[in-house]
Amino acid sequence: MKKILVVDDDATLRMALTRYLEKRGYQTQDVASGVDALLVFEQDPPDLVVSDVMMPEMDGFEFCRRLRSTRSGQLVPFIFLSSKGEVEDRVQGHSIGADDYLIKPFEPRELLAKIESQLERSRRIHSEIVLLMQREASNSNQNGQGTSAPQPLPLTPAEEKVFWEVIQGFTNKQIGDHLFVSPRTVQTHLSNILSKLQLENRSQLVRFAFEQGYKLPTESLLRDDS
Repeated sequence: MKKILVVDDDATLRMALTRYLEKRGYQTQDVASGVDALLVFEQDPPDLVVSDVMMPEMDGFEFCRRLRSTRSGQLVPFIFLSSKGEVEDRVQGHSIGADDYLIKPFEPRELLAKIESQLERSRRIHSEIVLLMQREASNSNQNGQGTSAPQPLPLTPAEEKVFWEVIQGFTNKQIGDHLFVSPRTVQTHLSNILSKLQLENRSQLVRFAFEQGYKLPTESLLRDDS
């Protein structure tokens, strides 16, 4: 389940937005300022950020700027929500690292479409990184470096299918569509996988796969879900 961090000092809007997103299968966390958002991000990085611009303590522009200056915050998708709709404001938002900019008042369906678009773009980037790392590992093996085969995964067949999907960056919903199961079933398998491998989250699972030399099935690398 993808996690979205909602940052806005309007408590009513935060509540409405988090409820809307949770009903559509996303996990959410909300805070009222950029200062709090940086703290939350450091403790538990989300998959995407939706942030207001005008906020107390630290506005959205400064929050985005500081987030992009950190290693963990460089690639996370970032969408601004703002009543500041002038061209200069939108240009400034993009120039400091935002991926998209939506003007208030907005249609929730449009925000949802932007979120899904940015998450899919992030997944494709992730998949390309996976492929490049595997090619590098393959070249190392051909050169006689690290030729030992990885240990068999201590997983059931169903869990192993989910394993390969997760390390490609697919969401629970996408995995469910691929494997013809519900997102809830995918989450159950993922929880079991993390427990068996003694890992805490998806990022650690991806790193584990790379470090242990698990290679994606060829048909998965070739699949295009556009």
